[in-house]
Amino acid sequence: MPKNLVIVESPAKAKTIEGYLGKDYKVTSSYGHVRDLPKGDKAIDKEHGFKPTYEITSDKKEVVRELKKLVKDAETIYLASDDDREGEAISWHLKEALNLNDTNTRRIVFREITKNAIENAIKNPRGIDIDLVNAQQARRVLDRLVGFELSPILWKKIKTGLSAGRVQSVAVRLVVEREREVDKFDPVSSYKITATFDLGNKKLLSAELPKKFETEEDAMQFLEACKDAEFSIVDLQKKPSKKSPAPPFTTSTLQQEASRKLGFSVSQTMTIAQKLYEAGIISYMRTDSVNLSDEAVNGAVGEIKKAYGENFVKVRKYKTKSSGAQEAHEAIRPTNFAVTSPGVDRNGERLYELIWKRAIASQMADAQIEKTTATIGISTVPQQLIATGEVVKFEGFLSVYLESTDDDDEGEEQKGMLPPLEIGQQLTLDLMKARQGFTRPPARYTEASLVKKLEEMGIGRPSTYAPTISTIQKRNYVIKESREGTERQYAVLELKNKEITPKTLTEVVGTEKNKLFPTNIAMVVNDFLVEHFPNVTNYSFTAEVEKLFDEVAQGLKEWDKMISDFYSEFHSKVETTENIERSSVPKSKELGIDPKSGKKVIARLGRFGPIAQIGGDDEEEKPQYASLRKGQFIESITLEDALDLFKLPREIGEFEDKVMQAAIGRFGPYIKHDGKFVSIPKGDDPYSIEADRAIELIKQKREADANKFIKSFDENPDVQVLNGRYGPYIKFGKKNVKIPKGKEPKELTLEECIELAEKTPAKKGGRKKK
Repeated sequence: MPKNLVIVESPAKAKTIEGYLGKDYKVTSSYGHVRDLPKGDKAIDKEHGFKPTYEITSDKKEVVRELKKLVKDAETIYLASDDDREGEAISWHLKEALNLNDTNTRRIVFREITKNAIENAIKNPRGIDIDLVNAQQARRVLDRLVGFELSPILWKKIKTGLSAGRVQSVAVRLVVEREREVDKFDPVSSYKITATFDLGNKKLLSAELPKKFETEEDAMQFLEACKDAEFSIVDLQKKPSKKSPAPPFTTSTLQQEASRKLGFSVSQTMTIAQKLYEAGIISYMRTDSVNLSDEAVNGAVGEIKKAYGENFVKVRKYKTKSSGAQEAHEAIRPTNFAVTSPGVDRNGERLYELIWKRAIASQMADAQIEKTTATIGISTVPQQLIATGEVVKFEGFLSVYLESTDDDDEGEEQKGMLPPLEIGQQLTLDLMKARQGFTRPPARYTEASLVKKLEEMGIGRPSTYAPTISTIQKRNYVIKESREGTERQYAVLELKNKEITPKTLTEVVGTEKNKLFPTNIAMVVNDFLVEHFPNVTNYSFTAEVEKLFDEVAQGLKEWDKMISDFYSEFHSKVETTENIERSSVPKSKELGIDPKSGKKVIARLGRFGPIAQIGGDDEEEKPQYASLRKGQFIESITLEDALDLFKLPREIGEFEDKVMQAAIGRFGPYIKHDGKFVSIPKGDDPYSIEADRAIELIKQKREADANKFIKSFDENPDVQVLNGRYGPYIKFGKKNVKIPKGKEPKELTLEECIELAEKTPAKKGGRKKK
C-alpha cells in the first residue's frame, strides 16, 4: 500500500497528479465539499456566536466512508484542495469529517498542476489557515442568514417560491435599473458631415467635420455654403504614438474576453477553464491577480524570442488594482508556453489559444504607430474638415493579440494610411453628406459585462461571478435572450456636382444579442427589497461586506463579531417588514377603462407570469385574461398595449369548412384548427397572420406528422413505430424504445416491439414530490 495519501477535489485532477508523484502516493478525490449546513433554521446557532452546525451531505456519505478506509492505511495525509478560501474550507471540512490529527496531516497548495509545482508543494507543506476558513464560513453563514430570513418574506408578500441573496439581489438590481434607463431613454438626433475627395488615379480621401449640427436646417445651410467652395490642405501633422498590451487574464477579464471573442457564457468559460487546469495545461482559473511568476515570464520570453526575435520582447510586471487580490497568486496563463496546441476538444483549444496569446502579448514590445492628421480648409466657411489615418510602424504585441471591447461591433472602423498629401494641395469634392444620427441608450448587460460591473464595484470575488450569473437566471429574475430590432427612418442630405439631394432611408435599431433582460417578477422583488432592505441591495454596503470578508481572511477581524454586527440591524428590518400588508406591495397597475365593456383594465403578476385583466375578481362576470408579450413590463405597459392583447384569439378564416384561430399560449403563438394546434414560427405575428399563411403552416405540420408515422398495430393502438429527431423509435404507451441496429422499422412485428419495450428500463421520473 502507498504510504502517502493525497486528497484533491476532483477525479480529473487526481489522475493528473498521480501521474507525477509515483508509487509511494495514492491520489484520491473528495468530489468537492463533503460537509455543508443542513436545511432549516437549526444550521446556525444565532444565540451563541452564530456557530454553524455542519453535516455530511447525503451524496458524500459513501465518499467519506471510502476516504476513512484510505486514511486508516496511510502514514501521511496531504490535503491538496484549491489554493483559495473555498479550497481551504474544503481541507478543513475533510480534516473534521475524517477526524484527522495534526501529527500526520499536511496542507499543500499549488497554482498549477505540473510535476515541478506538485513536488514543490509536497516539500513545503503547512497547516490549515483558519483565517481563510473563517472568511469562507462567514460568507456561507451570512448568505444563509440573508436567504433564510428574506425568502419567506418574499413568499408571504409577493409570491411563493421566490428567493433572495446578498450578491444575487444586487446583480438583479443592476439589470433592473439598466432596463429602466433604456426604457426612459429619449434619443436626440444630430447631423454628421462627411466628405470624400477625388485625388485622381482612383485614390479617395475621406474626411469629416469634428462638430455635429443639431438640426436639418443647420446641416442644409452648411452644405449650401459648401456648394461653390474651394477645398485645400491647410495643415499636415504626423505624430508617433504607441499601443501597449493588456495584462494577462484574471477570472473576470477571461470571462469578458471569451464572451466577446468566442461567444462563451460565463459558466461555459469556467467549466472549460477548470478542465484545462485539472489537466495541468493552465494555472488556476480563479484569481484576481495580474501577476506572473519569474518562471512564467522566462517561459514567455523564450517563446517570443524564438518566434519573433529579441526586439519583440518587453518584460512587464503588472500590478493588481483590486485591494483584496493576493499578489502571491498568479494571473491565468499556460503552464508551458512551448505548448501551442494542448490536444483537447475544440472549445478547450479555443480558450487555451486565447489565454496563451494574452499572456504572451503581455511580455511583448509596444506597437509603434504613426498618426497623420490632415486639416482641410473650406473657402466659404470658417469650419475645417479633418482626415486622419494611422500606420503601424512596428507591430510589437499586435502581431499576436489585440483585446476586444464591448462596443467592438459598433466602434469606428480601423483607420488606414492616408494617401500622399501636401500643404496647399487643392482638393476636388466628390461627395459631401449630412447624415442624421441618434444618441444611443445605455447598453443592456451581457453576462460578461455584468461581471465586469460587479468587479468594478467591488462586489463578489472570482469564485462567485459565475454562480451569481447562473443563479439569477435559474431563479427566473433575469433572462438571457436575443431580440430583433425595429425599423427607424433617418434623413440624409447629399451634395454632389453642386446639387443637394435629400433622402429618407431606414435602419434597424435596438437589435440585442444574448443580452440580460429582467422579468416582471424581478422588478417587483427588486423594488420591495430596495424599499425595505436597503442594505441588502445597496451597492457600497455589499462591497463593504466583501472587504470585511477580506479582513477576516487576513486575520484582522473576528468573523462571528462581523456577522453579529450585520445581523442585528438586518434582523430588526425583517421584523418590521413582517407587518407590511401584502396588498401594499405594488404587484399590479391600473391602466384605465375598457371602452367596450366599461370595466377596469389592470396589469398584474399572474400564476404563470405577467397578465393583463379586464374586469375585477369581485364582479359577477369572470374577468378576461391575456398574457403580456415578451419585453412588456407591468410598470410601463399602456392601456392601448393591454387592449391589443385581447385581440387574440382571433379568427383568421376557414380551412376545410373549419375555423382557424390565432392565439398565444404558454408555449408561444399558435393556430388552432379542427382541435389541433400548430406553432406559429418566429417572423410571423399572431396579430396579423393571414389565412393563406395559416393554411401553409397547417399543411407543413401535417406533412411532418405523416413523415413521423411509420407503422401502427390494430391489436394494440398504444404501440407505434415513429420517426423522431434522432431516427426511428417505438412508442410504447408513455415509453420511448430504441430500435436496435440492423432492424428494419417497417418490418417490426407487435411481438418484437413488446419484447424490445420490456428490455428497456423505465426512465426515472423527474422531480420527486415532497
